[in-house]
This record gives sequence, structure tokens and C-alpha cells, in this order.
Amino acid sequence: MPDRRQPDSPTDDNPFAAPPEGRPDQPWQPRAGGDGGGNGESPKDSDGQRGPARWDPTDPIQRRARYALLAGMWGFFFGIFGIPSVGLLLGALALYWGISALRGKPAAAAADGAPAAAPAGLDALGAAARPQRTAAVSGLVTASLAILLAMSSYALQLTYKDFYVCRDDALTKSAELQCNTLLPDNLVGDVLKVRQ
Repeated sequence: MPDRRQPDSPTDDNPFAAPPEGRPDQPWQPRAGGDGGGNGESPKDSDGQRGPARWDPTDPIQRRARYALLAGMWGFFFGIFGIPSVGLLLGALALYWGISALRGKPAAAAADGAPAAAPAGLDALGAAARPQRTAAVSGLVTASLAILLAMSSYALQLTYKDFYVCRDDALTKSAELQCNTLLPDNLVGDVLKVRQ
């Protein structure tokens, strides 16, 4: 196999290319420029940690933000698909988790005048806490919708209790159709009535 010629252009910036002939191998170093500021140093955030802040699964406040989003979303789906009891439970949990995630505060200063501990929860992430706050707020919104769907389902069942009892006790289709007379002549009645 013939030797491959290296490009003569000094602007070639291929990190995987072999070094030019006559030049020894060098250990790997981060590229200059980019996030490192051109001096070859690794990027650091304002807290001195390496790289941007990320989701910490050991932090209970960040976990609650994620739990709020998931529970609220599933509670909303259960409410839409007609299982209001599960939707109400998941909505209540999502509401609790979302509020507790948003209320996460940094640790208080010690009583003996020592400096305060590092911030905890979403405050410890600084600007990188935005996705967690978004998850917590989205969880609150979907939890509110799930609770609203569950409560409206229970309100319909209480308001039109006679219709539901009649429909559940009917033994034949004709008896079930007779229960439609217990519904009002409006949009709610059209949605709830028994179809032929």
C-alpha cells in the first residue's frame, strides 16, 4: 500500500490525522478556543465545577421536579381515558412534588456564624436549573388539568346520579335506552346518553 501524503496546508485541523513527517507524537490536549477561552483550559462554570451543571439524581429537589412532570402527565392521560381515581392520585402527587421542587431553597447559614453551606436543589444549578424549573412548572400545569378532569368526572356522576344508577341497573338494551329520559336536552345530555 503506498504511503499517504499529508496535506501541506497548515490550516488542516484534523485531530485524527497522523503528525507530519519529522514531528514527534504529542500527548492529547484540548483544542484552543471554543469554551476554553483560547488558553487550552477546560470549560468551567461559575461554581468551579468541570463543565455545565447537570441533573443530579441524588438531589431530592431535582428528582421531585422530574417526578412532578411524569406524574402530572400520566395523571392527565388517566383523566382523559376515564380512570379519574388514578388521575386524581397522580395529579395530587404531581402537585406536591412540583411545589416542593419550586420551593427548594439553599441551606441556611449555621447558627454559630459559620459560612452557609453550598446551595441545594435547583438553586445549586444556577442558570442550568432552567430545565428543572420547566419540568416542575409543567408538572404543576398537567397536575392541575388531571385534578380538574377527575373532579369534573366526579361532579358529572353526582349531578346525574339517577342516570348512572339506571344505566348500571338496566338488564336489556331497551331498558338502558329508557334511561336517556333522565338526561337534560343539552350538550352534556348528548354526550352522556346511551347510543343505540
